[in-house]
Amino acid sequence: MPSSHHFQLNEIIDLIIRTNPKKILDIGIGFGKYGFLSREYLELWNGSEEYDQWQRQIDGIEAFGKYITPAHRYIYNQIFIGDALKILPGITVHYDLVLLVDVLEHFTFEDGSRILEECRRISTNILVSVPKVVSPQEEVFGNPYEVHKYPWKKKELAAFSEDVFFINNPRSLICFAGPESKRLKKEIRKNRTRQTVIMILDGLHIKKLVKMIPGIK
Repeated sequence: MPSSHHFQLNEIIDLIIRTNPKKILDIGIGFGKYGFLSREYLELWNGSEEYDQWQRQIDGIEAFGKYITPAHRYIYNQIFIGDALKILPGITVHYDLVLLVDVLEHFTFEDGSRILEECRRISTNILVSVPKVVSPQEEVFGNPYEVHKYPWKKKELAAFSEDVFFINNPRSLICFAGPESKRLKKEIRKNRTRQTVIMILDGLHIKKLVKMIPGIK
């Protein structure tokens, strides 16, 4: 599918915002969801007064050209059409972040490993998400690149880089690799601890209010 499940949106967008990249490469654009959301939260959410005066560079690679629409052209600075294995070696731009969201499972282990090595060459940080359970999938919308080829495991992604951490998600292995990983891991853990404390306090407050209401036990 030129799309992916929505249960990982919060985690991925939070990582993108916290990384605050000036240059992004989105590999496997598909419907363009992460390009659109990156543009929105990195450009508009910060209070910019210019609606379309983009300050960030968001490029993308899409193997199946029929997925690309005028909307994509508005959001992305540059879109490379073709197989990422062939396009990545020719890229000379250095990015702050490469997105590989629900992409690696469409490559064999060998080809996926080559993709990761190329991403490490051209980018400071890499954000990868793959399904925990890779179901059989053949061509979709006439796109042969949609075939599922390999179910990546946590240990394989962990071995890719020394600076790597994983975000808990029920359906996906979400992996962040790069020098920003230690800072992000610390920030996210601290934020989740704060949210847990707030939830506990809110729960205690609600219980206290309930006890104060006559007739409720």
